[in-house]
Amino acid sequence: MSVAGIQSALQQMQAVQTQATGQVANPKAIAAGNAVEKGSFANELQSSINRINELQQASASQRTAFQLGDPSVSLNDVMVDAQKAGIAFEMGVQVRNRLVNAYKEIMNMNV
Repeated sequence: MSVAGIQSALQQMQAVQTQATGQVANPKAIAAGNAVEKGSFANELQSSINRINELQQASASQRTAFQLGDPSVSLNDVMVDAQKAGIAFEMGVQVRNRLVNAYKEIMNMNV
């Protein structure tokens, strides 16, 4: 989660806390929290895709180093990195599939 996302969540929790205690919340803080949320889904999705790409590149570089005989790279590290990259990729595919299904469902709704 990004710093902006954490700050937004913290501001929302503080707003809920002040409402629960009966105090008036700071409207500027709430507005700032709502402004941060706009576009945050796209940012989180992009950062997830970038992270998946980084894991795949790290796995490929470890695999190449092991194949070239680099003594600092063990087979365990190569296999663990390959599994991490594979799991991250599968997660990305599942998220994409769910987004496509949600889009299709929304497009089929009667207006």
